[in-house]
Amino acid sequence: MSPTTTKTEPLGAVRERVLATLRQDIIAGRLGPGDRLVERELAERFGVSRVPVREAIRALVAEGFVLFESARRTVVRRLTPTDVKELFELREALEVYAAGLAAARATPEALAELQELLDEAATATRKGDGEAITDINTRFHDRILTLAGNGLLISVMEPVDGRLRWLTRQNEEWPQLLTEHRELYEAIASGDPDRARAHALGHVRANYRSTVRHLFGTEPDDAC
Repeated sequence: MSPTTTKTEPLGAVRERVLATLRQDIIAGRLGPGDRLVERELAERFGVSRVPVREAIRALVAEGFVLFESARRTVVRRLTPTDVKELFELREALEVYAAGLAAARATPEALAELQELLDEAATATRKGDGEAITDINTRFHDRILTLAGNGLLISVMEPVDGRLRWLTRQNEEWPQLLTEHRELYEAIASGDPDRARAHALGHVRANYRSTVRHLFGTEPDDAC
């Protein structure tokens, strides 16, 4: 008998569950570039019908994680140098701006939350837990966006958030990342928007260089 969705779980909820799991598998590297996504196999894995799997795959295509190589072959996308450069250009434009706003608007309570995330990141870094580091660092940057207090800025970043997490996972220079985040925190905590923007810019560009080295084994030709 073909697997079917349960009566107690709406189809939309099943789709979101499958989508979230597959997205995280790609970000964490459990599904690598070029790996196939086969509807039948995934339906069996999740114990669901092919319908939510098909919809989840289409969502992953829209998010830029996978592509249709042919009508019958869907694979995890291979990031190109242009993909990486364009995503980091977006980070440079928006995250630098957000850091300046956060420095002007952050409350002591919000800064304490950022410090807690840094403490979590330090623990994960000591353990060498790449998946946890990626998750914590993403939450760190998401929190800075929230502190910026600009809803439109958050909505602009949301469609590419997953791909940015994917890129972050490619940078395994974790102690350096922790140092950069601590410096960025100090800049935001200082209340000086110019200082915060300068540190955010340096962080984004350093992360770009590290990611290009890891993915392509070369140094970027220019800044993002």
